[in-house]
Amino acid sequence: MTTIRFFAAARAAVGVDSLSTTAGTIDEAVREVAAVDPERWAALQERCSYLVDGVTTRDRGTSLAGVEVVDVMPPFAGG
Repeated sequence: MTTIRFFAAARAAVGVDSLSTTAGTIDEAVREVAAVDPERWAALQERCSYLVDGVTTRDRGTSLAGVEVVDVMPPFAGG
C-alpha cells in the first residue's frame, strides 16, 4: 500500500491531504483519484512533479512496487 500526499494546488483540486492506493504506477494512482475539481486535477497532473520516497520524478510510469510515499508537487509560483 502506498500513501499519496497532495500539496498546494493539487490538494485544492483533489480535496484531501492524502490517500492510500494499491496502484502499480504513479499514472494509475493519479487516474483513480476522485477529485473535487476534476478539470483542475486533470490539468495539474501533466505539470506536477512526484517525489517517490523522496526521489523526484516526472515519469508517471514509475512503479509503486515497494514505495511507501508519493508526494504530488504542483508547480509553485514565487520568487
